[in-house]
Amino acid sequence: MYFAVTDVKPLTNYLLRLTFQNGEQKVFDMKPYLETGIFKALKDESIFNTAKVSFDTVEWINEADIDPETLYHDGELISK
Repeated sequence: MYFAVTDVKPLTNYLLRLTFQNGEQKVFDMKPYLETGIFKALKDESIFNTAKVSFDTVEWINEADIDPETLYHDGELISK
């Protein structure tokens, strides 16, 4: 089971502040992904900062997206 992303805010240093449907907020570090496939384009901060919620997860202008389960399970809890 996963919780849908309801809000995303790109932060400095390739971090995402995420809010999930259960009210939890987490910070997810995208740096480990920036050397892989379509995520390489996100090293350009102007592209990284286009992050938006799309179909329960995060998507960027270059059509990269990431599994909401990964975001939830690997994100660091901020608050509930």
